[in-house]
Amino acid sequence: MTDAKTHRCPNCGGFLTFSPNDQKFHCPYCLSIFTEAEITSFAKANPEIVEDADVADTVKIDSTQQVDLYRCSSCGAEIYTDATTAATFCYYCHNPVVLVDRLSGEFAPEKLIPFQMDQKEARAAFTNWIKRKHYVDKNFYNQEQIEKLSGVYFPFWYVQSEGDSDFSANARQIRIWRVGDVEYTETKEYAVHRKNYLKFYHLLKSGLTKNMQQKMFENVEPFDFKALVDFKTPYLAGFQAEKRDIEYNTISEKVKAELAGYGQDLIQAQVNADYQSISNGQLDFNDQISPSYLLLPLWVLTYHHNKKVFYFAINGQTGKISGILPVNYFKLVCHTLLLFSLILAIGLIVGYLI
Repeated sequence: MTDAKTHRCPNCGGFLTFSPNDQKFHCPYCLSIFTEAEITSFAKANPEIVEDADVADTVKIDSTQQVDLYRCSSCGAEIYTDATTAATFCYYCHNPVVLVDRLSGEFAPEKLIPFQMDQKEARAAFTNWIKRKHYVDKNFYNQEQIEKLSGVYFPFWYVQSEGDSDFSANARQIRIWRVGDVEYTETKEYAVHRKNYLKFYHLLKSGLTKNMQQKMFENVEPFDFKALVDFKTPYLAGFQAEKRDIEYNTISEKVKAELAGYGQDLIQAQVNADYQSISNGQLDFNDQISPSYLLLPLWVLTYHHNKKVFYFAINGQTGKISGILPVNYFKLVCHTLLLFSLILAIGLIVGYLI
């Protein structure tokens, strides 16, 4: 059974949502505004106010996929969620619900970055961005589609690492000079050995496999990690959130190899400042890795077209945009032919006049 909670207003009992504009919690009914500390303190003192949603059943869609069915505590509508959904809202009355058992125990995020951009700002950014894309399929940006732009907290593994490194390589230094008509070349071969202490910060790896592309996340980085706050469920109110389904132990070797590669590139670049060429570089990196589980904010819009998934994403903190768009090839070809026809006509007129 899924433990589903809705954070309620201390004054009127209405549901609360988090506002990116002032980083506080708003009640749409009595217009009260609260800080995170006030909401947390009130919830601890009045646990009955944090209302349970009624989880009805687990439903199997096919042999590989199951969804949970819960009944909204405000309007009674039935809402389906899949296995990684950790926060959502009722699509009928917009009552926000946090599925707390999916964000507790071993699945509890350590920290998150709250949204800094609200839905109005995200839609405006999308509209301004899409205006510059002249050959995008119009169904990608019609009003019905824009309304699907969703604020989602995505799970990430946040990796920091430090340790001693030992770099060995063969190096070559070449000097060329000329005396009169004679050119001289001097080549020196060296064995290079460097010891360093390396530190790496802010390496992000997606913690979710579902319908997401790592490239999408990478293209909206970086995040300002100075804004990290301790994870608390009220921050999710009014947004969607996903629970991780990728464990760190399944990607740890890949992370180690990636860190070693970064270290080798860094040291080799330093060595190349002294030598013309480096070959057979080898790095031994005794790293100490500290992974953390975070939730990071993105506004996302997806579109299925011709069996492909296209997306638009905005960093919910910085506003950086990324997207892979469906091209309307008919429109592109028509415009190309029109342009070619105009150029041809102008060429014929100019040729005739000459």
